[in-house]
Amino acid sequence: MAKIKYIFNHKTLSYEKVHHRFRDKLRKVLSYVLTSVFFSFIVLVIGFSVIDSPKEKKLKREIAQLDLQYELLNNRMSEVNQVMQDMASRDNNIYRVVLDADPIPADVRTAGYGGADRYKDLQGYSSSDLMTETSRKMDQLVRQIYVQSRSYDEIEKLAKNKEQMLACMPAIQPIDNKQLKGLLSGFGMRIHPIYKTLKMHTGIDFAAALGTPVYATGDGVIETADDLDRGYGNHVVINHGFGYESLYGHLSRMAVTVGQKVKRGQVIGYVGSTGESTGDHLHYEVIKNGVKVNPISYFFNDLNPEEFKQIRSLASQPTQSLD
Repeated sequence: MAKIKYIFNHKTLSYEKVHHRFRDKLRKVLSYVLTSVFFSFIVLVIGFSVIDSPKEKKLKREIAQLDLQYELLNNRMSEVNQVMQDMASRDNNIYRVVLDADPIPADVRTAGYGGADRYKDLQGYSSSDLMTETSRKMDQLVRQIYVQSRSYDEIEKLAKNKEQMLACMPAIQPIDNKQLKGLLSGFGMRIHPIYKTLKMHTGIDFAAALGTPVYATGDGVIETADDLDRGYGNHVVINHGFGYESLYGHLSRMAVTVGQKVKRGQVIGYVGSTGESTGDHLHYEVIKNGVKVNPISYFFNDLNPEEFKQIRSLASQPTQSLD
């Protein structure tokens, strides 16, 4: 049974029965509902901001684990990067030096992929810096591994050709020590015997008797065998491949023809004094990649350290050349 409410009317000084209209009841109900909803919302907001749900707790644990794995991965990649640097150092300073190959520049080995835009999709997260740094390191490692792999492919090819290259390099004296009278003039500025002017002497003059055999200093193919050069007279040029050539000048006669293949130690001619020469001797040159270099650096196959030191000293004397 519904309760009946009365209100005191001061004008009539009597109690009057309260009549509730539907609109008033609806307004009251709505106010209760809205108040409840508002307070419920406040409670939920406070609850969600302070107290984690089981799902949130699980996600946070997973994020923390991922951050830890990223950190560990970063550390591992730093270790791998150090290993790659050691490999690059050995590659440049040992393998490529031994095989006479140019080192790979550091900027080629460490070049990255793309620019800053490459990692823009990783921005906007709490771990953006960590993810970007890890991705950058990974890209750099991929680049280093690729370059090193290509380098090893090249070194493998060079190593396979090394034996042939060593056989082809001009690596002995062109005249036997037993038949050698002396070393008359070395590589450098010398006084020309005919013009009496200071001139670059681009080879070494070996003094020997007329007709002394002259030997090929490395395997190769005869590129020139004629007397068309007035200065060198009868002369032979051997193309050894791998960028090497050797020249033998002022020969009394030649024992080879153009296009003929020769082996190191094979007789290619005989000492003479043809061309612009003032006495019997052999003028010998070594050409590397088109540039005439000091032949003294290529006598490593038949000289011991003491003999090399002695012949180097003789070759450096500022004497007059014979051609």
